[in-house]
Amino acid sequence: MTQADKIPQEIRLQQERRVLTLVYVDGAKSLPAEYLRVYSPSAEVRGHGAGQDVLQTGKAEVSITDLDPVGQYALKITFSDGHDSGLYDWDYLYRLA
Repeated sequence: MTQADKIPQEIRLQQERRVLTLVYVDGAKSLPAEYLRVYSPSAEVRGHGAGQDVLQTGKAEVSITDLDPVGQYALKITFSDGHDSGLYDWDYLYRLA
């Protein structure tokens, strides 16, 4: 798998904005908004060092309100609970998928 293969060819929001589907050369992968929100790469969720993660709860009904590409390397996702920090780079999204 090359780094270029980890860049989605297409990005879709489905099922009332609760599922993000990424289409790669090796197939489509679907990620629920709840999963993406709980595993946000932001410092608010991950902390600033080892062991500082903050467990995210109550996110079952969260949806995606906005998607913004960041250069050629990442996606900024805004969620219905107001969370919008943390950039999901292509490698991280591929690993989550």
